[in-house]
Amino acid sequence: MVLRNQVEWALHCCSVLTGLPPDQYISTKDLAEFHGVPKEYLSKALQSLAQAGLVQTTLGPTGGYRLAKHPKDISFLDIVEAVEGRRRTFNCMEIRKNNPCLKKSDKISGVCVVARAMNKADDAWRKELQSMTLEMLAQDVIDSVPQDVLQRSAEWLSSRR
Repeated sequence: MVLRNQVEWALHCCSVLTGLPPDQYISTKDLAEFHGVPKEYLSKALQSLAQAGLVQTTLGPTGGYRLAKHPKDISFLDIVEAVEGRRRTFNCMEIRKNNPCLKKSDKISGVCVVARAMNKADDAWRKELQSMTLEMLAQDVIDSVPQDVLQRSAEWLSSRR
C-alpha cells in the first residue's frame, strides 16, 4: 500500500501547528513554502483535515489553519483517514470462488484466509497509527531536531504571522 504525498504533508503541517499559540493561524502558502510542497495540493489535504474537524480555518490577512483539538487528542490515524478516507487497505474479491475445480455443490463460506490475514495486518497498522498522537510527534521533534534548527524554524514561522 502506498499513501498519497498529502498524508506526509498533512502530518508535517500538523506537527508545525502543534507549536502555534492558541489564538494564531498559519496560511497554506506559508506551510507550503516551509515544507517545499505545492500549495494547491497541500490546500486539498488541509481542507480534508478541516472537514474531519482536526484543524480550524479562517479567512483574511491573518487567516490560515490551526489545530482544532489538543495535540494529544489527534492521532496519526485521524490524519491518515482524513486524507485517504476510512476504507480498509485490502478489498477481498473472493476469487477463491473462481476455482475451476469447485463443483456447484461445493460450499465456500466464511472469511477467506487471505482476507483474514490482510485484515489482521490492516488492524495492526491502524492500531499503531492510533497510538501515535501529535503530542508524541511534537516531543519526538523536540528530542531529535537540533535546537538551532528548531529556533530558526520558530523564527521563520513567527515572521509570517
